[in-house]
Amino acid sequence: MVIEFLNIEAAKVMSSEQICSALQCSLNGLNTTEAQLRQQQFGFNQIEEKKQYWILHFLHYFWGPIPWMIEFAAILSAILHHWSNLAIILALLLVNGAVGFWEERQAGNAIAALKQKLSLKSLVKRNGQWLELPSAELVPGDLIRIRLGNIIPADIKLTEGDYLSVDQSTLTGESLPVGKKVGDIAYSGSTVKQGEMQAIVIAIGTRTFFGKTAQLVEAAETPSHFQQAVLQIGHYLIYISLILALIITAVQLIRHAQFIELVQFVLVLIVASIPVAMPAVLSVTMALGALKLSRKKAFVTKLESIEEIAGIDILCCDKTGTLTQNKLKLQEPCLFRDGDVGTLLTCGCLASKAENQDPIDLAILNGYTQELKTFQQIHFTPFDPLSKRTQATIVAPEGNTFYVTKGAPQIILSLCSPDSLFEGEVQAQIQALAAKGFRTLGVASSADSQSWQFLGLLALSDPLRDDAKETIERAQGHGLQIKMITGDNVVIAQEIAQQLHIGNRICLAKEIQPEKISEYNGFAEVFPEHKYSIIKDLQKQSHIVGMTGDGVNDAPALKQADVGIAVSGASDAARSAASLVLTAPGLSVIIHAIEEARCIFERMNSYAIYRIAETIRIMLFMVLCIVVYNFYPVTALMIILLALLNDLPIMTIIYDNTLVNQSPVKWNMRRVLTISTALGITGVIETFLLIILAKTYFLFSPEELQSFIFLKLSIAGHLTLFVARTKNAFFVRPYPSPILLGAIIATQCVASCIVGFGIFVTAIAWINIFYLWIYALVWMFIEDGIKRMLYTIHD
Repeated sequence: MVIEFLNIEAAKVMSSEQICSALQCSLNGLNTTEAQLRQQQFGFNQIEEKKQYWILHFLHYFWGPIPWMIEFAAILSAILHHWSNLAIILALLLVNGAVGFWEERQAGNAIAALKQKLSLKSLVKRNGQWLELPSAELVPGDLIRIRLGNIIPADIKLTEGDYLSVDQSTLTGESLPVGKKVGDIAYSGSTVKQGEMQAIVIAIGTRTFFGKTAQLVEAAETPSHFQQAVLQIGHYLIYISLILALIITAVQLIRHAQFIELVQFVLVLIVASIPVAMPAVLSVTMALGALKLSRKKAFVTKLESIEEIAGIDILCCDKTGTLTQNKLKLQEPCLFRDGDVGTLLTCGCLASKAENQDPIDLAILNGYTQELKTFQQIHFTPFDPLSKRTQATIVAPEGNTFYVTKGAPQIILSLCSPDSLFEGEVQAQIQALAAKGFRTLGVASSADSQSWQFLGLLALSDPLRDDAKETIERAQGHGLQIKMITGDNVVIAQEIAQQLHIGNRICLAKEIQPEKISEYNGFAEVFPEHKYSIIKDLQKQSHIVGMTGDGVNDAPALKQADVGIAVSGASDAARSAASLVLTAPGLSVIIHAIEEARCIFERMNSYAIYRIAETIRIMLFMVLCIVVYNFYPVTALMIILLALLNDLPIMTIIYDNTLVNQSPVKWNMRRVLTISTALGITGVIETFLLIILAKTYFLFSPEELQSFIFLKLSIAGHLTLFVARTKNAFFVRPYPSPILLGAIIATQCVASCIVGFGIFVTAIAWINIFYLWIYALVWMFIEDGIKRMLYTIHD
């Protein structure tokens, strides 16, 4: 027996009998044998998660341009029996890999959170009896019963019962419960708010509406711009290293240099060229930024997101629960002719019942604070899709009985038999309220339940969050385009967009033209696959996209977005898919995150420019010295000392003071490489000129000259950091932070003492050290002028 998968869209227009025929089942349910055969064909009603062996995932961190360079240096160290160098290199390699692996393991899993959303048990009819079975064992054709409080375990066709009120806001974004009747489809993952019905299972697992959402989450992936930047820097340095290594190899072979010495020098060159500390510095910079954000109730699940937040230029905001409170609120009631507001509100409350937990009833009851205990509700008929109204029988304090009703305005009006003029007035007001995004209810009362008097209209809305407007304005002030995404209709979307000053170009999701997507201010009647494709289409136009949301329906887009932001109270699926999770209500923390991220980005950008410049300065200078003078300008020990003196205090750059950019920022690798290369070549020129001066005027011995060059490389390196840390002149605000300034001064004092007292190196006179400081400071101003000129050209 082979049963074809049943398409949800086709099932919507099929009768229960046609569904049974297609699924080869009956309205009496399946027997155990049939269920087992179907389970073999369709599998379990669950979302499978792709798993990767942890060891393979860990080894992934040792594959890439920068790891290759470090690994090659380790191999050469082993060949030359430089065991101390080998130990240091391997330790650095393992630490970098372990940190990256641990960070990703902590990121959370969206698929697991989606699986938890599925209900655990379902009431199923098997062998003619109602049984409670695990939801994972449901198969297409099963007959199930769902009732108040149930999470619907599969996509189903309703076959018997009066009605259901279903909350599917976390699936479709609709802010109000949806009424369901016999013949309707109900989706897996929805929650039953009212009613009890029987239904046939038509789709399970990843075939359900809910399951497709989970598949989108699994498929959603976007490469980190941070990772791309590190790769580009790695490639750039690899090409330079290979070219210079080939040059020096060719020159030394022509000079008949000993092969072992040549290999040793190439090793030193490669070690000097590898920005070993760069991934660590950039990662720690982001980690400390994440710690600062956590104190503001914003938690980063992926460190790379810190850098992505700085570059967001489009922020897609989910309306329900993000811009609005996802909580209905009673607005100003509408009266007609001689209507009385107290009577209208009293009768509206009496036509509601708190015990039913209906969101509309609760909004009305919470919106009117007058004491109603003197009235006795002796009978209540809840809302159903057929009558479209509620009705209650009430005993007044005076002892008389009367009747109240509320519901769809047209239905309530028809009960009251109004004249055409009065009906026209009411219809006009209904349309005016609808244009503002309000939902309206008519209220009427009667002494005999036959002759009804129309009392007026109650207006309900999902109000904006208190800080939504201010947050949107601040976001726009930071250069962000705001695009609202909602499952509600265009009228409601336009009203909310106007209130927030987002703009009124709202497009229906099914009418989106990808090439014009960046022109829209928002999107209405959106389903999960629409949100996902909206993000993808925006990213195709080179936008860095942030997405806020709180429901299961937001999870695919949250993961696909460059920065997924789960707001306070978000579902587990949304929180797991997001890269930034807010635990405090409101969106204002997003602006703090953007400001902090842009400061962090400036620090990373400054460090990248500095580190590339230093690599070029040391590598190119050493090669030129070998080619021109056949002389090693520094020893291997000096290379290690330079690494210690440079990289350790550089970690304090993460605490540096920076300016906050008022527009989105992102890696401009052409600018980074141009400025760093220019600073590096300038450093080579100044150091080469220093050798000429030293040989001409100071008459140093080769060992003294090596000490002199070592100190120059150390001092000039950190002075270059002062140049690289800001786009402005180095001597204007923002000034270096005390910890950065103190660390640099301390290490350069240590470097000066090493050379002045001859510790590990040949000593030189203190007067010459003083001249060297003056020389380096003069070139610092020259480098700063070159930097500012290049920023002017590239901005």
